[in-house]
Amino acid sequence: MSNDPLLQPFRLKHLTLRNRIMITSHEPAYPEDGMPKDRYRAYHVERAQAGVALTMTAGSASVSRDSPPVFNNILAWKDEVVGWMRRLTDECHDHGCAVMIQLTHLGRRTRWDKADWLPVVSPGHAREAAHRSFPKLLEDWDIARIIADYVDAAERMQAAGLDGIELQAYGHLMDQFWSPLTNDLDGDYGGSLENRLRFTFEVLGGIRARCGPDFITGIRYTGDEGLPGGITAEEGLAISRRLKDSGLVDFLNVVRGHIDTDAGLTDVIPIQGMPAAPHLDFAGTVRQATDMPTFHAARIPDVATARHAVASGLLDMVGMTRAHMADPHLVRKIVEGREHDIRPCVGANYCLDRIYQGGMAFCLHNAATGREETLPHHVPPAPAPRRITVIGAGPGGLEAARVAAERGHAVTVLEAADSPGGQIRLTARQPRRREMMAIIDWRMAQCQARGVTFRFNTLADADDVLATRPDAVIVATGGLPHVPDLRAGGDLVCSAWDILSGDVAPGRDVLIFDDAGDHAALQAADRIATTGARVEIATPDRAFAPEVMAMNLVPYMRSLQAGDVTFTVTWRLLAVARDGNRLRATLGSDYGDVTRDRLVDQVVVNHGTRPLDDLYFALRPLSANGGAVDYDALVAGTPQPPTADGRFQLFRIGDAVAARNTHAAIHDALRLVKDL
Repeated sequence: MSNDPLLQPFRLKHLTLRNRIMITSHEPAYPEDGMPKDRYRAYHVERAQAGVALTMTAGSASVSRDSPPVFNNILAWKDEVVGWMRRLTDECHDHGCAVMIQLTHLGRRTRWDKADWLPVVSPGHAREAAHRSFPKLLEDWDIARIIADYVDAAERMQAAGLDGIELQAYGHLMDQFWSPLTNDLDGDYGGSLENRLRFTFEVLGGIRARCGPDFITGIRYTGDEGLPGGITAEEGLAISRRLKDSGLVDFLNVVRGHIDTDAGLTDVIPIQGMPAAPHLDFAGTVRQATDMPTFHAARIPDVATARHAVASGLLDMVGMTRAHMADPHLVRKIVEGREHDIRPCVGANYCLDRIYQGGMAFCLHNAATGREETLPHHVPPAPAPRRITVIGAGPGGLEAARVAAERGHAVTVLEAADSPGGQIRLTARQPRRREMMAIIDWRMAQCQARGVTFRFNTLADADDVLATRPDAVIVATGGLPHVPDLRAGGDLVCSAWDILSGDVAPGRDVLIFDDAGDHAALQAADRIATTGARVEIATPDRAFAPEVMAMNLVPYMRSLQAGDVTFTVTWRLLAVARDGNRLRATLGSDYGDVTRDRLVDQVVVNHGTRPLDDLYFALRPLSANGGAVDYDALVAGTPQPPTADGRFQLFRIGDAVAARNTHAAIHDALRLVKDL
């Protein structure tokens, strides 16, 4: 028996959880037709077999038809969900992992033009900023049918063999009843705290009557909205005590804050550059005040913080959800004494930002997450060792080297710079994004442990590559900043990279033209604005920085809005000319034949990158496959066609192909090299 606090079992009613680490409810948006089918099941089973004690499926499985998911949630109001949840639960149980599900009615936190085009409902008329729907005020018959829907959904989950359920009560319908900011009802369901909690207790009572006293039922809720006029910490503790005293709840899963805006959501679920575990002490206060089994998750990314949460008595079960997206084998590595091998969550929040924009959740630097059916989290050894040469030590090149070495190949990496990192090294120069370097540091440690040879300060040419006598060559040379074709003055601008690297000093009155919409422009703007300069960011898009996405945008906006920064959409940079000792930038519009001038002292351009591909094209005629990739095999997760003429295979990945992002480069590397 281990003495590690994280590895101690925990008794929840009749259920014994094998350790103190759980995956809290979240929706990775993998369902098909609202059902948790094979992709969804494989995702949870991977983590179950690696040792996590409890996996909480479904960030907000919908209990009612008029609660249409906004990011591909499970439809718990359909009878067919029982069979799919049964398969997932049985397989997780086979690996010793308990399974629960979070049930909810979204209330106003959805849109009326989704699914069946039914009106959004809420106990108040106030529109939620995030989803922009003006709700219908709930009537008595709405309340009665939604209570019945909750009870029916709970019964379906019991029939599927789940160990329990969790009701979602922050930001969703239950919380909309609780909060004075969103409850305009008169009579039994509005006004006093007792009335505002009535809906919740009627749901809980109905579930108990239908499912019996032994079916584990908990609630995830906010104990402090942090908004003027909203639920206060004092009221949150009163709610916590009432939940305990009701006898209807088996565990509390407490958060702090509100999620009706992007900024509020980001404070509840912080990202990189923000404090880790900001609400942990508050959760401990709730546990102390109620003596209830208490769960909590909010950026607890590392084992040390999780261990402290349990050892100090703040929590009974600690949620490490995004950490398990980065490394699903986290618990196994703790058990085996390999904490140093855990792939760290860097808080980039690519996972959550993607689902809030309608995509599937993928981890920025673990491309196998969500793709467990075709991509391995640990690659098997190759039938025979080969010599693999990788050109470039950015994230894609290092992933290629790591995977090839794990396969048992002899790997050589040639890198022009004096240290690894590529574009991430530039990104990490900003203090708020310093954690991105863990993507590089982890891979370097994995490569060094497997004997990968690195040759830095090597601007490789074809002869250098051939001298390594490769069986396969992976070109991961990345790209260089590109300046758009301007009518005039292309030589008068600098790139966002120039600013971030420090090669060009920030001006005092700066126009940034952002035609890529990614982090580079906002990072450059942030760096310039902190000097006290005036900055205008212009983009031809109808919204600025569309590639940065909602939650990652929040820290930028807080910083930029504190300075003299202006955001201008739908304008394109056409030309730059000297005007005395200043620059005259001419902007045009895609929407009509109009122009505007800006008189500034610096013009910064963010226009993406163009591949640094000279070496690739020099090697093509010398290779067996001419650089060709069998896309069908690549997508299916099967090996590339073998070559028989004795020459090396040649491939390129990441920005050496086209400007994309870190995840794309790592994904390219993993799915290609796992079969070499």
